[in-house]
Amino acid sequence: MKQVKLGLKENWRQFTLLVIINAFVGGMIGLERSILPRIAAVEFHIAAKTAILSFIIVFGIAKAFTNYFTGAWANKVGRKNLLTIGWLVGIPVPFVLIYADSWNWIVAANVLLGINQGLTWSSTVMMKIDLVGERQRGFAMGLNEFAGYLAVAAVAFLTGWIASHYGLRPYPFYIGIALAFLGFFCSWLFVKDTKHHVEQEITTSKVVKLKSVFWETTWRNKNLGSVTQAGLVNNLNDGMTWGILPILLASKGFSIAEIGIVTAIYPAVWGIGQLFTGRMADYFCKKDLLFLGMLLQGIALIALLFAQTITHFVFISTILGIGTAMVYPTFLATVAENTNPADRANSLGIFRFWRDLGYAIGAIITGIVADAFGLNASILLIGLLTVGSAIVIVYRMKCIDNHSVKIWHWITQREHKVKPSCKSKANFANQLPYQPC
Repeated sequence: MKQVKLGLKENWRQFTLLVIINAFVGGMIGLERSILPRIAAVEFHIAAKTAILSFIIVFGIAKAFTNYFTGAWANKVGRKNLLTIGWLVGIPVPFVLIYADSWNWIVAANVLLGINQGLTWSSTVMMKIDLVGERQRGFAMGLNEFAGYLAVAAVAFLTGWIASHYGLRPYPFYIGIALAFLGFFCSWLFVKDTKHHVEQEITTSKVVKLKSVFWETTWRNKNLGSVTQAGLVNNLNDGMTWGILPILLASKGFSIAEIGIVTAIYPAVWGIGQLFTGRMADYFCKKDLLFLGMLLQGIALIALLFAQTITHFVFISTILGIGTAMVYPTFLATVAENTNPADRANSLGIFRFWRDLGYAIGAIITGIVADAFGLNASILLIGLLTVGSAIVIVYRMKCIDNHSVKIWHWITQREHKVKPSCKSKANFANQLPYQPC
């Protein structure tokens, strides 16, 4: 076997390349974030919320199933090959969005986009975790998701700005053409597979292999099951935000440029915040981060019901972004922490299957409830479900890493000027009224 070293410093060139590629991946979603619901209403005269959200439903289903098969095939086909294939599938997407003469073509483009996202984002996640080893998983995922969602925000803002000056089509989607070709050629020519890194880590891992990867990840394993349900609810509310927020803002008289700003702030805070929350996931108890993040999301969504001004919406989008930033890299780091390297790709694929199925479930629930009872009812329901997910984490999940620090104890002990560090964790556990997670 080829001799390899695990770690961010040891593999920084490939890691940096994968971060850049994941920014291209996120940019492909940003193409639609602020203007596709407006295209549905203005160009295709679709009024029903369920019909408008159909593009998110098919996107979520396609991405979810692709995630599952990406995890299952990763060790057989190879991460790099799946990444390259994903970009091939994504190349037609901006062209279809430009030339579509019916809503059915928009829906078809989102099937391709879902497959593209499932193959490319899942592959970059797996490869980064493979490269860094167990010590820096949270930080690695923070960087990965930072790049992806900052690109979502940047492209969402740019497409909104371009649409406000030059029309809804075709100019906003030219960005997508550049992203798709850059992503394909960088993946094909420069990315190297990480199978040797996986083989190296298998020899040292002490995590027991799962008996049934699908069911353990889905629910039976308390930690994996808690993360999976939270991931599903997180993307359920993101699917609602993606589809309903532009409609809600338009109903209150905001311009397309203002809608672009608000819809960009949420993923921008989400993306930038993960530079910090990813590192926190390597240090603090993951259960605490997940609970706080889901609770903040639920509160922010319910607060949308009372927002009136652009300032209100900007503030709420910021809180929603902070909450999502706390959970997103922590999800992936927790799955990696609770699985043997031989099971990791499959377990990540199953987690991402359920998580991204949340897009479809959220869009369906949101559309049906909004059409029957109005936008406010759908927002309230999704907000309450998100708070409920936080409660599940409190009662079901446990920390397994003896080196992690409980946030509440850390805050309390800072008042006594006790600063736990990697070199003094054992003393910290003995000296304070605190049990390691």
